[in-house]
Amino acid sequence: MKKTILITGATNGIGLLAAKKLNLLDNKILIHGRNKEKLISISKELNNAAVYVADLSNMEAVVKMSETLLLEHKTIDIVINNAGILKTNNTKTVHNRDIRFDVNTLAPFIITNNLLPIIPNTGRVINISSAAQSPINITSMSSFTQMDDMTAYAQSKLAITIWSQEMARKHPNGPIFISINPGSLLATKMVKEGFGIEGKNINIGADIIVKAAMDDKFLNNSGAYYDNDIKSFSNPHPLADDKSYCDKLMAEIYLITKEYIK
Repeated sequence: MKKTILITGATNGIGLLAAKKLNLLDNKILIHGRNKEKLISISKELNNAAVYVADLSNMEAVVKMSETLLLEHKTIDIVINNAGILKTNNTKTVHNRDIRFDVNTLAPFIITNNLLPIIPNTGRVINISSAAQSPINITSMSSFTQMDDMTAYAQSKLAITIWSQEMARKHPNGPIFISINPGSLLATKMVKEGFGIEGKNINIGADIIVKAAMDDKFLNNSGAYYDNDIKSFSNPHPLADDKSYCDKLMAEIYLITKEYIK
């Protein structure tokens, strides 16, 4: 059955490739990016996929995109929160937060929550995590703290992994929430800029996103973390099992995002 699938960060890398693969499976694809011209060009390759332009470091733009999606679609079956950032010249957002938290953790949370009214219980939310996960300085989520790129990135990825499992607990009847490490050091723009290497075949990452979106084996694993480096569900960072820590993190995420969730 044809699914309506939203993919953020769909103008390059694994997001673009996953969009093309899911389009070939006769799904209705909705693509997000920051560059309107690039999105329009890609749309032509995807049966004129609907395009959504938003800078995910700008929460007002995130809200506006969510509102447009709600107006234009009765159902979105699958949300793939793929957009992410590791390295940039200016890491402080207009909201005085680290851009890695805003783009990698908070914007996906806002998008998902705002779209929940049109995501069916049989739907899926696929969150792109990473093998790089490190303890989160929770207060630094709401107020900018200078960090090196990899530290900020790894904290933001543990944060999205934790909110995935906590949203699964909050919604036991669906939709399902899955966080995925699509594969370490894939040949993406992020890896080339961050590590100066070519990386591994990006089909590795795109293919697991497609499986997470379409394969039945993911249906009974809401809240779980899938590590594509070992090709199986796995345990994320140990702090994801610390209820007190997770409660504090979720309280902070809700506090930051409450004005943007409608």
